[in-house]
Amino acid sequence: MVQRLTYRTRHSYATKSNQHWVVKTPTTKKRASGPKCPVTGKRIQGIPHLRPAEYKRSSLPRNRRTVNCPYVVCYLVVQSGKGSLGHFWLKNRR
Repeated sequence: MVQRLTYRTRHSYATKSNQHWVVKTPTTKKRASGPKCPVTGKRIQGIPHLRPAEYKRSSLPRNRRTVNCPYVVCYLVVQSGKGSLGHFWLKNRR
């Protein structure tokens, strides 16, 4: 992790009034990538891309945070039957 500190001075002369002081510089957080399917690695549709802590404390309702899908895999895995519950789900769907 990069240190976000810089040493500030008023000018280049070493005088009593030109003491060095430490300033913490602002930075941004990484952009959220969103949840991915564990099988294909593609993004799961329908869930907003938030930081992990923001899912817990956000004002999103519970049905916007999760997906009602077996083992939270993407629709391609469920359609192809390669998921853990794919074949059973395809056989018994109505």
